[in-house]
Amino acid sequence: MKTILRSDELSCPSCVGNIEKALNNLKGVQEATVHFNTGRIEVEHDPQTVDEQTLLNAIEKTGYQAKVSAF
Repeated sequence: MKTILRSDELSCPSCVGNIEKALNNLKGVQEATVHFNTGRIEVEHDPQTVDEQTLLNAIEKTGYQAKVSAF
């Protein structure tokens, strides 16, 4: 399953790395990609292992806020 999230708080390229690392370390996440210019966060994951709230919580632990986005 692919979940699209969005964060308007990305202020530096290291933010991207921190969020990608946090998401990719979650059990059930196959791949997480953060697009710095748009704030779009794409996460391929197993919905039975990791849900949207867990993804959002992982991002919050890095110091950033995100929300589920339709696109």
